[in-house]
Amino acid sequence: MKRRRTGRVGTELAFPCARAMRSGAGRRPMLPEDAVLFDGYLPVPTVPWGELPHPPAGTDRLLDGPLDDCPGPRSAEAVARRLRQHFDGRLHLPGAIGYDVGRSAWRRDLDQQPLLVAEVADAADVARAVITAREFDVPVGVQATGHGTIRPTDDGVLLNLSRLAYVDVDPVRATARVGGGARWGDVVAAAARFGLAPISGTSSALGVAGYTLGGGVGWLSRRHGFAADSLLRAEVVTAAGNRLVAGPDDDADLWWALRGGGGNFGVVTELLLRLYPVREVYGGVAYFPGERAGEILACHRDHAAGLPDELTTALTLLRLPDAPGVPEPLRDRTVVAVRVCHTGPAAHGRRALAPLLAVAGPPLFGGYAPMTWPETAGLEDPQPGPQLVREHTDLFRGLSDELIEVLLAEIGGSGTTRSPISVVELRHVGGALGRPLADGGPSGHRDATYALIAVAPHLRAAELAVARGHMAAFARRLRPYATGGVLLNFLSDPSRTMAAYRPADLGRLAALKRIYDPENIFHRNHNIPPGP
Repeated sequence: MKRRRTGRVGTELAFPCARAMRSGAGRRPMLPEDAVLFDGYLPVPTVPWGELPHPPAGTDRLLDGPLDDCPGPRSAEAVARRLRQHFDGRLHLPGAIGYDVGRSAWRRDLDQQPLLVAEVADAADVARAVITAREFDVPVGVQATGHGTIRPTDDGVLLNLSRLAYVDVDPVRATARVGGGARWGDVVAAAARFGLAPISGTSSALGVAGYTLGGGVGWLSRRHGFAADSLLRAEVVTAAGNRLVAGPDDDADLWWALRGGGGNFGVVTELLLRLYPVREVYGGVAYFPGERAGEILACHRDHAAGLPDELTTALTLLRLPDAPGVPEPLRDRTVVAVRVCHTGPAAHGRRALAPLLAVAGPPLFGGYAPMTWPETAGLEDPQPGPQLVREHTDLFRGLSDELIEVLLAEIGGSGTTRSPISVVELRHVGGALGRPLADGGPSGHRDATYALIAVAPHLRAAELAVARGHMAAFARRLRPYATGGVLLNFLSDPSRTMAAYRPADLGRLAALKRIYDPENIFHRNHNIPPGP
């Protein structure tokens, strides 16, 4: 019988996982000889955003004492006491270092207040946490990186999967076995050693599981489809606490639902992903004067149908500040950023881009060249830190002259008429995304040509209401030209979740929700309620 060693820190319960300790994932770093202790505690460590610190053992002032001292049936202490009996990970309660780090979402207007943050060590921990939450009748939320958090897990158990970040590449089968807490940067780096690439997000900081379950559109998607189309198998903890393997031969209905149905059907603790042979691409980002924006958008529209699947482009209207971090040629200007990734020979990429670049003229900054697949992370601006932000997304089958005028008017303006919306991106979709698979999941609307994401970034709290009004007005102006559908991963408004699915798929998803989560335990997400 395995002996369990427990350590307690303030309001944090530490249960080191033996498997993680053997692999090195749970080891604490060695302290420098001159480290100074303050009042018996180490200084708070600085950790990358989204990762939880592992403090040293100390005294648990809140959780000492008998179980019958619990202050209430749904208190953090009561839930923690029940869960800690069989938990290998770490439990972070309010007031602890790990609690504030673990509950923080990228969207800082989501100030979620869970009963506790359960930093799981493995799938068994996930099952124990889900079962405990059901016993106490409290909700369950799931978070690894925080980017996809759109509903707060208040007064519930927030599962943090950041320790499940392993990646195991099989170069013979061209697959990657990925933990539910891994980020795309880890997978890209591991696969690149074998000349392979996943259908990864445009940011290396994005979580693999949330991105894939929501569909997933990246630089390889016009050639190979949604990331969810390449999900070969998933290990899932259901609302009942059962651990299942969903794939084409096991729980095929659940496998279908996971490939685009978001986090509605369970907690995915491991994914098996198909990889693709990619070593070098032709791409980059170039910035052109905003005065050329109308001609650039119209030219792309006129050639979109003939562009090869190997070419993916994103056209971004940007209003840039006069700030030191902005390159001198771009400061205090409205520009068009043309981001390019071509997975074929460089000569073919230059040929496909030639009509657009002839209209765009000389760039103000940047350009295109051959690059390795990991270098495509540089096609995006540096990942912005957590912030207050307002966003809107829509899908379009084309770009009419009238729609282009709406976009230009929103990003333009000056003085008191200037909109807080300073980023309007159009991603060219289509290609393989528009060709349904015989056994494909419910991912996205496959009839669109462009996906729009509009952003009012870096807001102050006092500006949220004004930004919300501007975004709503902009959405109304876009409505006559939009398809009415959205891509789930681009959506931050949970009131529009149903617009991410075709009616037939939505009906099937609701029926499967009734089977796998009839009480709607997993609802702090883009929720699909159980069907009748």
